[in-house]
Amino acid sequence: MKTLNSDVLLHQRDARGVHYWTLNDPSRYNVLSDEMLDQMITASKLVAADPTSRAVVIGAEGKAFCAGHDLKSMAAQTDIAAHQALFAKCSRMMLGLMQLPVPVIARVHAIATAAGCQLVAQADLAVAAEAAMFGVNGIDIGLFCSTPSVALTRNVGIKAAMEMLMTGDFIPAQEAKARGLVNRVCPAEDLDAEVEQWVQRLLSKPKEAIAMGKALVYQQREAPMGAAYQMAAQTMAVNMMHPVAQEGAQAFVQKRKPDWNQGSSH
Repeated sequence: MKTLNSDVLLHQRDARGVHYWTLNDPSRYNVLSDEMLDQMITASKLVAADPTSRAVVIGAEGKAFCAGHDLKSMAAQTDIAAHQALFAKCSRMMLGLMQLPVPVIARVHAIATAAGCQLVAQADLAVAAEAAMFGVNGIDIGLFCSTPSVALTRNVGIKAAMEMLMTGDFIPAQEAKARGLVNRVCPAEDLDAEVEQWVQRLLSKPKEAIAMGKALVYQQREAPMGAAYQMAAQTMAVNMMHPVAQEGAQAFVQKRKPDWNQGSSH
């Protein structure tokens, strides 16, 4: 397994092209510090530049998945430009995850708060342990979680999101699943196995179709209905002409399992 590690982010890639990122600043509850954000941006670029990449799994060490931004460091800043730079960098990191051509899975073993909850919401898929908790509780210190609200309101209904944002209340994993913030909830001891099941399901699908589809889903979501259908129709047409779709269609007609290596750029 290839390893690219920093002090706060462990980055490993296995032989299948699955990248595992581990937030590794447990003494500070894996806050999204400048250093952490820089390392995650760098890791995204490495994934994007690797043509054999198939997925990213984001997990964490310690008692928390991610506690959001480093409030102690933020409170020491008296220059608005510093705060603007921090939130802009965090936004670049989140957008980078969305722009990756591979699925991003959040492996949430414990509490995810503020921008940590945003990170879960920004991932394409999320699996949580039963004991995990989710909250956007900046309001408790007089700071509305505005940037986390961008991803949150694109995952859960507006009233459910507003309840979390305005009250700062935390919700348990099962409630997060019911609201659409996570896909699966399981006992902590089964978390790795559950994530691995998702990875295997994704690896069984053609990566080119997933890349095209992921890009389209996020683009059309922000567009008016007519433009969304135009974009979707174009993507479907291009996808249908791709060798993997040709192989899939032939396999369907011939009543056999598709061989995704046919025409796939592995």
